[in-house]
Amino acid sequence: SISAAEDKIEADKSSLEAAVAEKAQLEGDLKGAAASREEAEGAVAEAKALREKEAAAFAKASGEYKTNIAAVGKAVAALERGAGSAFLQTGTAAKLRQLSVDADISAPDREI
Repeated sequence: SISAAEDKIEADKSSLEAAVAEKAQLEGDLKGAAASREEAEGAVAEAKALREKEAAAFAKASGEYKTNIAAVGKAVAALERGAGSAFLQTGTAAKLRQLSVDADISAPDREI
């Protein structure tokens, strides 16, 4: 019975040592996972900030394009109605002139 108890003690020691080693491994894995999670959260925050910046730039450009399209539409409608020189005095004509200056158009093409 004493030898059986000694064998059991040795087996329990081995089990305890294996459990301690497994615990240390799991703690290391947990630290690695926490570091990976922090990196992932940083990447998500960076991507979100970039998306917000791009969305703001898009909104600004989109607003300008919509304004320009509306100005061209009003100009065409006024010209179709035959407003002629009276059209040149409108705010729409001023916007159209500014659009032609801001656009990437060569000087000779602007004169047409």
